[in-house]
Amino acid sequence: MTRTPATTRALTAQQARNLHLEAQGLLRKPSVKPSRAGLLSAIERMQLLQIDTIHVVARSPYLVLFSRLGNYPSAWLDEALERGDLFECWSHEACFVPSSAFDLHREHLDCGGRSGHWASRNAERAHGVQRAGMNAVLERIREQGPLKASDFEGTRRQKTGWWGWKDEKRWLEALFARGELMVARRERFQRVYDLTERVLQRMGVTPEPLDRDEAEVSRSLMQNAVRALGIAQARWIADYYRTRPRYKDSDLDGLVDAGELIRLEVRGWENPAYVHPEHAGLLQLALQGRLRATHTTVLSPFDPVVWDRERASAMFGFEYRIECYVPEPKRRYGYFVLPILHRGRLIGRLDAKAHRSDGLFEIKSIHFEAGVDTDASVLAAVARALRDCAEWHETPKVLVRRSDPRSIAAELRRALRAG
Repeated sequence: MTRTPATTRALTAQQARNLHLEAQGLLRKPSVKPSRAGLLSAIERMQLLQIDTIHVVARSPYLVLFSRLGNYPSAWLDEALERGDLFECWSHEACFVPSSAFDLHREHLDCGGRSGHWASRNAERAHGVQRAGMNAVLERIREQGPLKASDFEGTRRQKTGWWGWKDEKRWLEALFARGELMVARRERFQRVYDLTERVLQRMGVTPEPLDRDEAEVSRSLMQNAVRALGIAQARWIADYYRTRPRYKDSDLDGLVDAGELIRLEVRGWENPAYVHPEHAGLLQLALQGRLRATHTTVLSPFDPVVWDRERASAMFGFEYRIECYVPEPKRRYGYFVLPILHRGRLIGRLDAKAHRSDGLFEIKSIHFEAGVDTDASVLAAVARALRDCAEWHETPKVLVRRSDPRSIAAELRRALRAG
């Protein structure tokens, strides 16, 4: 039986959304000029910055940061990795993670906590049957220094799994997933691998002894996930780091009793919500209606706000599917569809492509959710967000081809011209 919530007041659904967006750095438009320190702070708030290679617009990690920072130089993310402020690992999926979290992720790997992840399963399979090839790759990096997959000539390509990569690329990825290699930097977004001990030396990280058991590590990951989300139902928590199994409310009773989590109600939610004690002040502001959402921006399909379809549906009433992995005839909205965040709500989505050589940001289609009042103020805010995104892409001309409802396209074009 679920215990009585620890608070006597309930949040409204919008107050819960605002608390979530504040924790994620998306409640308000950035009030300060972007900085390298601000970039790191944004990643630390999220805990994880998911990596994806699709670049019809900016690749996902850069776009996630744009939504929070505004017009910043994309090179800052690459520089942060090379400096050792960040490292790459498998967690939710492939992610950039603050270097301060290295020990926690290393403990998670050592505890076998990622055994359910496809990357780890592939790595262990390769380790079991192709260790000689993996050892040869490891030895070459030991002798020659950091290398990319393209530095290896390649012996053969496997026809199934791991995207048909050549053996050496699969072995590099397996060594990376096992923690024997790390990513020293990226060149044209290609991973450059080096021995883990050498990358850690450049990061200035001395691994601590592995003295925590799996339960303690899982507890830390769970608390970090709740902190990053701002507010969460029990069943949403495990997805953030892709831990297993899903939590139930009864699993969190002890943490609530110990004051390590705050349990409360959200009107309209069937299940209790949880807030990390570090956000107790934000929770009070939310209850008082003092967290106001004012930001309008576009989100990456791999933004933490929408990467969990169940959570996006329950929190925002937004049914979202990443259709780039869906056969074209079955796509409803487009290939790489960006959700539109407007003042605490997800009000629509757009299928865009940045034509960099032509300086053109093409909106193939833009769809607004049913019931959204697309009045002049809303369209003006969306137009500003589109212009900002296009300018950051260095594609300042914005072309809107079609919309749903159909009449919105012409109105949005006028709003874009009005500037």
